[in-house]
Amino acid sequence: MADFTALLNRIAGSRRATIDKVTSAPAPLQPIDLTDDARVTEVLDLAVRVGEVLLASGTSAMDVAEQVRFIAATYGLAQCDVDVTYNSIVLSAYRGPTLPPASTMRIVHYRSMDFTRLAAVDRLTRRIRREAILPDVAHEELTAVTTAPHPYNRWMATLAWAGMAAAVSVLLGGGLAIASVAFLTTMVIDRVNRVLNRWGLPFFFQQFVGGFVAAAPAATLYTFQDQLGIDIRPAQIIAAGVVVLLSGLSLVGSVQDAIMGAPITAAARFFEVVMMTGGIIAGVGLSLRLTGAVGSTLPPINVEISNLARLPVFILAGAFASLFYALACYAERRALTVAWMGGFAGAAVYAITAVIGIGPVIGSAIAATVVGFTGGLLARRALTPPLVVAVAGITPLLPGLSLYRGLYALLNDDPLLGLTALLSAFGIGCALAAGVTLGEWMARTLRRPRILQFEDSIRRPTFTRRKRPASRTRTA
Repeated sequence: MADFTALLNRIAGSRRATIDKVTSAPAPLQPIDLTDDARVTEVLDLAVRVGEVLLASGTSAMDVAEQVRFIAATYGLAQCDVDVTYNSIVLSAYRGPTLPPASTMRIVHYRSMDFTRLAAVDRLTRRIRREAILPDVAHEELTAVTTAPHPYNRWMATLAWAGMAAAVSVLLGGGLAIASVAFLTTMVIDRVNRVLNRWGLPFFFQQFVGGFVAAAPAATLYTFQDQLGIDIRPAQIIAAGVVVLLSGLSLVGSVQDAIMGAPITAAARFFEVVMMTGGIIAGVGLSLRLTGAVGSTLPPINVEISNLARLPVFILAGAFASLFYALACYAERRALTVAWMGGFAGAAVYAITAVIGIGPVIGSAIAATVVGFTGGLLARRALTPPLVVAVAGITPLLPGLSLYRGLYALLNDDPLLGLTALLSAFGIGCALAAGVTLGEWMARTLRRPRILQFEDSIRRPTFTRRKRPASRTRTA
């Protein structure tokens, strides 16, 4: 009977994805001596290092706190206070009335949309949950994850960003020529910003340069299109570049923090998003001003997707934009598949809402809810962190075109239309993030595998210490 119970626990733990929130602290699988300061410090450090990777990847503060608390509880520190604030994690463990509490703090100095690293930490968390590996072994595996190189060359990520821009331009109604220009422009943006990042230029100015580069080729080609014998719609190219620049911002995490009860972190993240978006707008605006100074006025654009003949192209372009975004963030193969499916579902729902006449804000919220719900279900099947599906799935729906319209109107002395378009972009962004949060909540509460429900009623056994083969220490 004991062997059967252990088998059920192993199966349940191995198939529990991040979408299945921990509802209660488990019985310690490898309880440590609370009087041993070194062992307690080792567990605290392991927990906050896992939280560091999650927070750097854009995970919401509440989810980070929950995972940190669970890892500490797994090793016997069941009474912990976790405080996650923007870029810091503070963990304090209660050790009883006769011992002082143990505390540690970690500052996150970077932002990294590395989905392979995120998935590897997710696997490590599930291994800690089901196998009770010792803290020192978990430390070794976590170090291997955080120091492992990217799964493929950086040029592959550059091509993925460029492919995403091409797919977005097609989604906005562009043809082969516009997609090609968007592809080449985004390659330049990515390579230039990588150089600027190595030089230590603040991220705001990198966004400014990206916005300038996104608009300059489109404006130049439009100015000389008669001489070149081509037909260019610059707004589609500019909007595609803006969407690529917006996709790197933690919009989903900021709104999730605001909704789930972390207002300080939400305010800090949201202000960062606003500032980085301001850098993009400033770069595009300067480029358009320089274009206007030489006597070239760019035309506005209206993208209509109510034409039923365009729906398949629109949906496929959205799906491939999500896939390319996941690839640019170094996602694993199975994550690429679920990202494509999430983008397909989101684009399809948004297209349907546009055809039946629902506004862009409500349509974006409905589509994002479907993406969040679908991502939660696919996360269980593929054991992929739901953040991968959520962020990739809503990427094609980011309001790059609304931002361009608002900026264009402001630069052409139409402040009412400009502010309306900018507020519309703000509403669409919040609707996307809120919809994803609601969809993930629905997936967590409405469909939970039976084996996990049955596992909650089983007392977890304590596994004995065993040596692991050296070849299995790397998970990345």
